[in-house]
Amino acid sequence: MLDLKFIRESPDLVKKSIKDRGLKLDWDDLIKFDDSRRKVLSELENLRAEKNKANDEITALLKARKDAKQKISSMKKIAESIDQLEEKLKEINAELDKLLLVIPNIPHASIPVGDASCKKTVRSWGELPKFDFKPASHIELSQHLDIIDFGRAAKITGSNFILYKGWGARLERALINFMLDLHTKKHGYTEVFPPFLVNRPAMTGTGQLPKLEEDMYRLKDDDLFLIPTAEVPVTNIFRDEILNEDELPIYYTAYTACFRREAGSYGKDTKGLIRVHQFDKVELVKFVKPENSYEELEKLVRDAEEVLQILGLPYRVAMLPTEDLSFAASICYDLEAYAAGIDQWLEVSSCSNFESFQARRANIKLRRKDTKKLEFVHTLNGSGVALARTVIAILENYQQKDSSVIIPEALRPYLDGNERISQK
Repeated sequence: MLDLKFIRESPDLVKKSIKDRGLKLDWDDLIKFDDSRRKVLSELENLRAEKNKANDEITALLKARKDAKQKISSMKKIAESIDQLEEKLKEINAELDKLLLVIPNIPHASIPVGDASCKKTVRSWGELPKFDFKPASHIELSQHLDIIDFGRAAKITGSNFILYKGWGARLERALINFMLDLHTKKHGYTEVFPPFLVNRPAMTGTGQLPKLEEDMYRLKDDDLFLIPTAEVPVTNIFRDEILNEDELPIYYTAYTACFRREAGSYGKDTKGLIRVHQFDKVELVKFVKPENSYEELEKLVRDAEEVLQILGLPYRVAMLPTEDLSFAASICYDLEAYAAGIDQWLEVSSCSNFESFQARRANIKLRRKDTKKLEFVHTLNGSGVALARTVIAILENYQQKDSSVIIPEALRPYLDGNERISQK
């Protein structure tokens, strides 16, 4: 959430940011409600001063044993007016909050302005695999190796869900454990295992609500949501809390399943593992001091990159343009792994700096050590990394002519030292 004072003082910047994102928002109501709020606050301040003055006069009259009935009657009318204005202020603030919740974060000045075609490749790593045969897709490989059953997953739940089996299930588990071990043992993150269901305030705090509600799975009887990413529960660990400056930075990593309806995406990349409604992910979340957040973002990206480097997966890092930026992010880097069988670059990680946007919504503050001043922390998160697209890249890049798949060396300790996935 943006600060209302900032919006009033920097309207041109906010308007430009909304335009650069390709959005259209009505500003008239926001300014109208804020003007009304200011007017009501001014009237309240005057009435409260009158009430205090009348109260002092009544006290003086009573001490002097004089008649105070008229003054008491007058004060009651003032009190009634104050009650009415306070109720009006509550209604105005509620409307203001609704409007503020749909205004996106300000994109960082360094990112490209425009749509997906303006995406900027920052760097790339690794050599694309070469084959002396036509590489198969992960769908063909998984059917040949009998490690993923798309048909029975659809029977159990519906389309775009996954049933891993045998080596497929073991590979998924190995990847999760490998990533958690890397981030906790080498990169300094503390592992947490949060709930997969969160409440409405949690989803609002990280920015998924109200804008993206149609893309979420919701339990209507309890008004709880299946998490779209571990970012939601992990960031909300400190909702409505104050962190001391010397506690920062705080790094958390978490494995969770993630659930997304992908509303509006039907018919797009719907085969195989590219776009599914439930997938596994290891997430990285940071709470940092504002002055360090961009340095911390670069470290976060490098932590995610190391996963792909150790797995030997060619990838590229792309800076997203304004129209591709998520609602809450100020800047975002995507990591795209190459998949040889389908000849595509697949997003396996998004690493974002939200600055104070999420912290303001979730009311997460830091207390400065020397001045005791309170301010909002900066939050960051990134996939470290996401499945199932990483599985696609491994199957397709490490495939052999006989349709077996070489297991990346880093995963072998998690798979009893096996070097290859072969047909039974």
